[in-house]
Amino acid sequence: MNKNQYLLTTVILLLTMTWSSVSYAQFGNLLEKASKATTAKGVKLLGIDKILKEPEPISTNFSDVDRANEKMPDFQSEVSFTSLKTLSKNKDGNFLLQAGNFEIVNKSYCLKAGTYAPSSGDGYMYAPTLGKKKDIVIAILKNAENHPEVKQEDIQMLLWTIIARTKFSNYAGSVKVTALKLLSPKQLLQLEGGALGILPLDVMQEAKNKLPKEIQAVFEAENQIRELVSSGNYTLAEFEQYAILAGMAPVRQDTPSGIWSYHPDGYYIRYFPSGYSRTRTQIHVPQETIDKLAGKVLLYDATDDIACPANVGSQRLAQTNEAIEN
Repeated sequence: MNKNQYLLTTVILLLTMTWSSVSYAQFGNLLEKASKATTAKGVKLLGIDKILKEPEPISTNFSDVDRANEKMPDFQSEVSFTSLKTLSKNKDGNFLLQAGNFEIVNKSYCLKAGTYAPSSGDGYMYAPTLGKKKDIVIAILKNAENHPEVKQEDIQMLLWTIIARTKFSNYAGSVKVTALKLLSPKQLLQLEGGALGILPLDVMQEAKNKLPKEIQAVFEAENQIRELVSSGNYTLAEFEQYAILAGMAPVRQDTPSGIWSYHPDGYYIRYFPSGYSRTRTQIHVPQETIDKLAGKVLLYDATDDIACPANVGSQRLAQTNEAIEN
């Protein structure tokens, strides 16, 4: 074990033994010192190939959509939908589904920087949350349910920061405050793994030259987000400037807006995004599914769900259990 690894390990052990007396702010300072020691040689020593091979924090894309048993938009077109909020929840805040048709307008979050915002013609389908940081993202969305004081825009900026593979030691400003509130010490340490610092212009250009054109915008947007969040002085609008491309992605005719996905838990679900921050979600639960469960509970927890666009140039949207009232 080298000196830098020893330092990080020591920090982890100290936090494990004495966490009850260590505040989140103190933890952030300890981690920052440890991380700076491990990255003292600077990002210029990172090989370009290594940078490009780093796995995506969230890797879900349309190839992860199971299109078996999908239904076209006219499925359940003659029925009325009951508010999902009328259903009971379990102790973890998950909805207890019943047979019938339900809908909710919920908070949603963009999980892909450098992409187009949803448009009215985009078809979105269900896919699970996948990737190296999936547990972190799900934890943020789940813990946010118990922190109504945390603004949606602050959570969105935090998620973009994570998607951009930003080292926690480079977090500053409101994003760092939000991370400290919604994540445990262990999860904060995990933000260092596989993360990148701010890449110098020459490294950025060399890396971009090795990427397909459609990926270059994403790669550049992520580096700009890393630089922005490290400044500690930013707004949501500035994040959006880098995260959202101007214009609209072309619509795929084989996946129309309102298409239904068959969820692996036995119900149908579809998504109607309004921008990236809110989604109208509709669910159809067949009576047959409830009968097969023979008294077992059917849960709906959206924090592990992504509304995935058929067009890979559009934003993939993390879903939540949190309703938007207006």
